[in-house]
Amino acid sequence: MLQDRRVLLGVSGSIAAYKAAEITRALVRENCQVTVVMTRNACRFITPLTFQVLTGRPVATELFSGDEVPVPHISLAKWPEIILLMPATADLLARTASGRADDLLAALILAADAPILWAPAMNTRMWNNPLTQENIKRLVALGHTFIQPGAGELACGERGDGRLAEPGKILAAVRKALFSRKSLSGRRILITAGPTREPWDAIRFLSNRSTGRMGYALAQEAQDRGAEVCLVSGPVCLPAPSGVRIIKVNTAREMQAAVMPEFLETDIVIAAAAVADFRPSAACPDKLKKNSAPPAISLEQNPDILMEMGRCKQKQILVGFAAETHNLEQAGIAKRKAKQLDLIIVNHASGPEDAFGAEAARVLLIDASDTVRELPRQDKHQTAAIILDQVEELLPAKQAKP
Repeated sequence: MLQDRRVLLGVSGSIAAYKAAEITRALVRENCQVTVVMTRNACRFITPLTFQVLTGRPVATELFSGDEVPVPHISLAKWPEIILLMPATADLLARTASGRADDLLAALILAADAPILWAPAMNTRMWNNPLTQENIKRLVALGHTFIQPGAGELACGERGDGRLAEPGKILAAVRKALFSRKSLSGRRILITAGPTREPWDAIRFLSNRSTGRMGYALAQEAQDRGAEVCLVSGPVCLPAPSGVRIIKVNTAREMQAAVMPEFLETDIVIAAAAVADFRPSAACPDKLKKNSAPPAISLEQNPDILMEMGRCKQKQILVGFAAETHNLEQAGIAKRKAKQLDLIIVNHASGPEDAFGAEAARVLLIDASDTVRELPRQDKHQTAAIILDQVEELLPAKQAKP
């Protein structure tokens, strides 16, 4: 969890300022301490009262406010663990790159020691302007981090780069910065992801709609926290997570053969793959023609990899996944017990928004005491971070850190 982590959110004058309220609410929901500083132009788009209600803290807007704090830009600069500038305008970029301190937000940036994370939002012409790009290069060289804006329709009606990054991407970047302490350093983590494909003939196979996004998000989050990650992946259309060792497989039996030797040397296992329960009893080496295809496919069970790991586990923390359409809590508890899991994540799979392939996830987390925690539908990178937070809480009880 982000319990009591200190985030200063700097909001500048952009139509995207309303999205800063969504990020604020998400951080507060995870028990972050959030202090908001706004430029005068930001106050034209959204009121300070909005952030004051969301955070329960005063919102700072003036360099010389006459408040009890005589030098607010210095006291504010000393407080946060991270500064998130969102939305960040071309003007704020330019003033910061020039070392100006002509309002409260610019002054505290100049005085701050905390990592600074930028989430820019502006017209595509302004974003692509060489002056803006030079300002970004200068700030990156000074150690600032940028969240690349997205492309799409902008508020002005034009299309192109400059659209504020999606909230899930911003929150993932905040988490990455806050967990730069490498909380999983020295840990070996094995993660499975994606579907398996069980061949019926040389062309056709049995599979499911898993995209692998959840497993890949978990692998990247674990690597960002300093873990040594092995990702065993079924066939997916995703780029390999940076810094992660990946083993590619197709069938359930191939996944079993890749997983079990790794399992013996692993601290944490997160089985996010959607492994096919059945395979055709016999796979034809050639393509079956319509007039020669059998009227039915004979199936046999695949190995239950998660069950096998549950029987063999010693020091490992074992996390599993389940996709259910109804009775999620009961089904999750039953699967957790049957497979001797320390934690199970149960995916809602009852509607189009929750189906395999969705960008967001809505899940239940059920621990070894059958305590159920329901997460709201959110980006899978956010969900991955929360899952790993909970896994970290299990580490002291299961293992002594190396």
